[in-house]
Amino acid sequence: MTAGARERLLALRTQAEARVQATAATLDELTHDRAGSNDDDEHDPEGVTLSSEWSRLTGLAEAAGSELHQVDEALARLDAGTYGLCANCGRPIPAGRLEARPFAEYCVSCAEKLGR
Repeated sequence: MTAGARERLLALRTQAEARVQATAATLDELTHDRAGSNDDDEHDPEGVTLSSEWSRLTGLAEAAGSELHQVDEALARLDAGTYGLCANCGRPIPAGRLEARPFAEYCVSCAEKLGR
């Protein structure tokens, strides 16, 4: 069940880490570009508002950070020998679920019960 799991998780980790870095860089750029500016972009008809763009980028950064954390936890479970076992009931997580969500922590039944 764990054959190829490490490679897949490491690839997902690389992708998530790249998204975290990219959104952080874009947020930094946005902050730098707007530093000292008191433009009223909330009424700028030319494009999205600063607050909308900030919210969008913050959401993307949080999602990427969450995925990175989940992948790191899955790698730790792999190292501990518990990868692919439900953290709630201890039964094996179906291969299809791990294919769809390589960092799944719960089997389908427990995930539904726990709302995850």
